[in-house]
Amino acid sequence: MDETTEALLSIGAFARRVGLAPSALRFYDDCGVLRPAHVDEVTGYRFYEPEQEARAGLVRRLREAGLPLVDALVVLDGDEEEARAVLEEHVRRSRDVAVAAREAAEGILRDSPPASVEAGCGPGARARVGGAEFAGAVRQVAPAVAAGAEAPAEFPVLARVLLELDGPEVRLVATDRFRLAVRTLRAEAAEGGPRQVLVDVGALRGLAARALREAEVTIEVDQHGVRVRAGDERLPVPVEGGAFPDYRTVLDGLPPAAHRIITGRDGLRAAVTGRCGGSAVALRTGGERLVVSGAGAMDSTLRAICTGPPLDLAFDPAVLLGALDAAVGPDVLLECSAPTEPVVVRSADQGSFTSLVMPVRRA
Repeated sequence: MDETTEALLSIGAFARRVGLAPSALRFYDDCGVLRPAHVDEVTGYRFYEPEQEARAGLVRRLREAGLPLVDALVVLDGDEEEARAVLEEHVRRSRDVAVAAREAAEGILRDSPPASVEAGCGPGARARVGGAEFAGAVRQVAPAVAAGAEAPAEFPVLARVLLELDGPEVRLVATDRFRLAVRTLRAEAAEGGPRQVLVDVGALRGLAARALREAEVTIEVDQHGVRVRAGDERLPVPVEGGAFPDYRTVLDGLPPAAHRIITGRDGLRAAVTGRCGGSAVALRTGGERLVVSGAGAMDSTLRAICTGPPLDLAFDPAVLLGALDAAVGPDVLLECSAPTEPVVVRSADQGSFTSLVMPVRRA
């Protein structure tokens, strides 16, 4: 450590002090919310000053409250009147959402009988993960599976989910050629592997519903197939043949991002939903605004944090909406190198989920 950094805190040390994950600090640097005091030109390591702890603590509290970044920046850097107005509106909105969510969940519980599934048999290479985490991973990845008319006869594997056990990591991967979804789970315990199998998405969804009621589940893979142990049951998962596309080559081959757009996920989702009847939805950046247009409707202008030159993108609205639905947290970050390259959709709240969406050409 040189004289420039010896009085500073590494990203790991600073993360422990302020209660934020290093991945979140990198995201907040990308967004301009919390810049490091120094970045090493050779290693790229980030360093922070102790004086930045107060701002980091406020960022953490705002995120715990579920405040989108575009609103959080008003609280962090705006005047007191603007900050109070943003917080009061967020409190009102959060109350409305909580009431609606509770009513929906109570309705589902009333209408859903307990599931009953026959147990499988035989252990193999295995990994133990959280039940809610596994269910969440299935929820995020399964919509990217090609279904019905979208499933090309020459590529039947696109109608399946790739399940990988790779040491301490469990990965679920799906693609329909227009979107790629990858979710990585960190195993609490693992043995054997690496193993890679294709599984039926319908069965996987059923297992996710069962896993949601368990603190943890164990995924077992051997020559006889795949099973998920939930509680006292071993639940079989139908396995399919075929070779899944090399998704790692796609991810590793992405050029560096030249454009970043950070905006509220709910606002962008609503704007895209209103244009699902058209052939394409357009996203244009300009200043601190994101303009969404298409399908003959009036343009929607969203507050956004935009870096890089002005950008004009077009998407199949259903494909983009699927990526937004699978994301978590109040914000969404879109990254790309050029209007014709795949767009990475991610958030600060979950660095273990990656979604790629292919843009389209407008007619």
